[in-house]
Amino acid sequence: MDGDKGLQQTFKLRKFAMGDLQNVMHINRVCLPENYTDYFFIDLYKRFSETFLVAEENGEVVGYVMCRMEMGLSNLGFSGLVKKGHIVSVAVLPKHRRKGIGRALINEAMQGMRLYGAKQCFLEVRVTNTPAINMYNKLGFQIARTVQGYYADGEDAYVMNREFSFKHK
Repeated sequence: MDGDKGLQQTFKLRKFAMGDLQNVMHINRVCLPENYTDYFFIDLYKRFSETFLVAEENGEVVGYVMCRMEMGLSNLGFSGLVKKGHIVSVAVLPKHRRKGIGRALINEAMQGMRLYGAKQCFLEVRVTNTPAINMYNKLGFQIARTVQGYYADGEDAYVMNREFSFKHK
């Protein structure tokens, strides 16, 4: 064993900064088949900076999450339009997975969504991405529906939702 390594958190989260752009784009290319233009990343950062976060380990950016706010019909018991947080992309470099980084990024992003007034959160995930689906389930997300052929390669996606609980007085 490696002493007490693994017993303490070895990463830190912080808000994305423009100097992180190339690292985040690299992580996106390494981890996900869906890649975005630099403009897309910058636009989300400028509009929703509270929900664009990076994870660092030993000074290296090893993961990120980026989100946006949307108005839409509720899937979770509200009537009418509701503000929702949309987790657009989350990724952690393979050698840094299974340390709680993805879970921490999503939890922190959801805190940012609350600052924007979101009542719910949703994301899309490949139906074959069992590790991610399991993590989202542990974070309180539930599968709402399947979108046929959602991804460019034709794979289906689950749309997973979760409601933010608010304590009532």
